[in-house]
Amino acid sequence: MSTGNGNGQGSRAEETQRALSTVRRQLAAVSGRKRMEVLLESGHARALVRSLPAEDLYFTIMEVGLDDAVELVQLVSPEQFRTFVDLGAWRRDTLDTHAALAWLRAARGEGGEDFLKKLRKSDAEVLQLIVRAYTTLHDLEEDPDVNPAGVTMETPEGRYLVEFHGLEGVELTTLRTLLTDLIADNPFEAIRFLEATRWDVPGELEEAAYRFRSARLQDLGFPPLEDAVRLFSRVDPGPGPSPEVGAALVAQRDQPDYLEAAFSGLSEQERDNLEAELRHLANATLVAEVEEPGDMDAIRRVGEMARDYLLLGLEHLTGGQPSRAVEVVRDTEMQRIFQVGFSLTLALKYRADRLMKTPLAEVDGAPLLFPEEAVAVEALRRKRPRRTLKVPGAEPVPFRSRRELAASEEVLTRAEAQVALLGALLGGTPAAAREVLARFPEEPRVLGMDRFFAAAVAQALLEGRVDPRPLPRTQRAELGRQLFTGTPDAPRLQPDVAARARNVLEPVVPESARAELRRRVDMILARLLEEVGEAFLQEGTLDSIVSILLPMEGNER
Repeated sequence: MSTGNGNGQGSRAEETQRALSTVRRQLAAVSGRKRMEVLLESGHARALVRSLPAEDLYFTIMEVGLDDAVELVQLVSPEQFRTFVDLGAWRRDTLDTHAALAWLRAARGEGGEDFLKKLRKSDAEVLQLIVRAYTTLHDLEEDPDVNPAGVTMETPEGRYLVEFHGLEGVELTTLRTLLTDLIADNPFEAIRFLEATRWDVPGELEEAAYRFRSARLQDLGFPPLEDAVRLFSRVDPGPGPSPEVGAALVAQRDQPDYLEAAFSGLSEQERDNLEAELRHLANATLVAEVEEPGDMDAIRRVGEMARDYLLLGLEHLTGGQPSRAVEVVRDTEMQRIFQVGFSLTLALKYRADRLMKTPLAEVDGAPLLFPEEAVAVEALRRKRPRRTLKVPGAEPVPFRSRRELAASEEVLTRAEAQVALLGALLGGTPAAAREVLARFPEEPRVLGMDRFFAAAVAQALLEGRVDPRPLPRTQRAELGRQLFTGTPDAPRLQPDVAARARNVLEPVVPESARAELRRRVDMILARLLEEVGEAFLQEGTLDSIVSILLPMEGNER
């Protein structure tokens, strides 16, 4: 009989857990405001709210806004409320007393036993820090004639006069009400609280409160920093897809969602376990990035980064086959999948680092790279390697597919060729490079390698030799004639201009960089045609505006 009852109880517990898991997934699929409405309109709102993870409720409240979510805050358990304060009222290791007061104001509502339970469960050190920040406690036994200006309140037994400062409006009302509630709940304990607040050292109070908070966050799945940073350890990703499959992955336009493919093939229990793993992974990533656990912007940003590394790792481990995602997730911890994705990007970072450590990779702080590649290499060399977007001013973003890795590998290949190309045009040694660059009135970073290269092409056409320098005034018209033909309505490049420039420059450039030389010659000639071809054929000279593309004597930018 007892076995039967036990099985029945176990079965009911499992059914309850499954029902809660279903509700959580349904809630996660809707917006924060709709999620809150569903919770509040439930026939068992209090029980449902208190069954949910505190951090999930916190995120809902932050999406909606604390002022609009007070009804939800008042339904939570004392333990859940304490978690809200842990997540939302700290900035690194410092308590934000204004934020803590806001949470207390939201929780109180009309007061009552529910609020008192939350108050009792709160860390006394947190409450003391709030009171110390905005009050001065006068002991009337020591100084019965004290009469400070401003807002005050006397404790009922006549022991203390509380002088308020630094607050006004609702914050002042909240703190006065808080003290009134503490005194009404237990006058004797309230006096002991005020006495401790008066004499305890603030630094020690904050240190103790932070220690308690850190321990609770660890219980929630936020590991210590020294453990969290191991998440970004390099691992051997193992062999990638075959060259044929890899090429197909790079060519595909739509990126499969490997996480969604994994979830769709798991049982309900497996999905619950995977969600827990993902939550722990996201928390560890947040800690490793030294972000606040309650910072919603950081949570979104770091959450997207974690997802991107997981997608990249899953694509690699499945060989680009979404149908294998379930198998991989069942056999591999999510942390390992994350590390595989991250390690794939590290390979690009190490390659970029090696390039920029070569003797002629930069001169006086200016990389020997053209603008697009310089920005891309800089993004790859970050602690968390990123890829650049072809959108002016856009921030670099994490990698999420092999196609994006392949695109950055191509950029690195061009960058390696550019360092060899530009280094050769500069004379092949740091000393020679500085001597050549000294011919230009601008610092190398201001000059830019694109304008330097244009000067090298111009001199190759005019002088038939490798001699980069600003274009002399006396040769402006001649360079225009070397470059352009046709009419102002239909300007064209001279038929042999690209070949003549290449023939002069190629002999000093390593074989490995000649393809990039040809590409860059074609690019600068095409741009000169587009920007100044028509004007030259109309006026017979190169206007000074061409100095934007080509350094010219007397036209420093």
